[in-house]
This record gives sequence, C-alpha cells and structure tokens, in this order.
Amino acid sequence: MQTDIDPRNLIGRKAFDRDGAKIGTIDEIYLDDATGVPEWAAIRTGLFSRDAFVPLEPSELVEGTLRIPFERALIKDAPDFGVGRHLSPEQELQLYHHYGLDVASPSPPPDRDFGRLAGTDEA
Repeated sequence: MQTDIDPRNLIGRKAFDRDGAKIGTIDEIYLDDATGVPEWAAIRTGLFSRDAFVPLEPSELVEGTLRIPFERALIKDAPDFGVGRHLSPEQELQLYHHYGLDVASPSPPPDRDFGRLAGTDEA
C-alpha cells in the first residue's frame, strides 16, 4: 500500500474485496509497533457491526477506496479481536496465518559482551 497516506484519512472509507464486492467501512487503522507503519485495518462489516481485520499490505487505495486482494468470505471469517485495543504479536500471527501471508521471523538478539566474567581478571 502507499506509505505516504495518512492512516487517519483511511477511516470511514469503503473497502472492497478482490472481486469488487463491498465488504464494509474502515473503522480503525493499526500501526506496527516497531516502525509506526500502518499494518492492519479493521473493517466494519454487515448488519451486526462485526469488525474484520485485513492486511494493508498488499491492499491498495484505488479511487478513494481500499481494494483488498482476498475473497469476501475469507475476510469475513477473519479473527475478530475487537477494535480500540492493541493487537498482540500472537493475534497478528493469527491474522497472518488466516490470510496465508508469510511472516518474517524476528531476528535473533545480537551477541553482546557485557563485561568481564565473574571470577576472571579479563575485561
């Protein structure tokens, strides 16, 4: 998705699936904790006001609407974690798996030398 779009400008826009079927209206945008980049959108669907989480990448903003490259049924079956709350890493992983998207494994922490070992004279 375009990275120069203010995520606040997405709220209230219509969302459509890959076949052009209307899914609903964007209710909330969720940013990546580490980068601050918009990562997920919560789409208000149907009469019962359920929110479906959709990935913003590989979605596209086309003529003022969000085009999501997945079938409507898959989107509507996405886990619903409720809006207005932080998505945990476990919830994000569930969403990635639901959409069949690759998840990059977190890089291992760097090796660090925190000083000398106890009982040795070496620094």
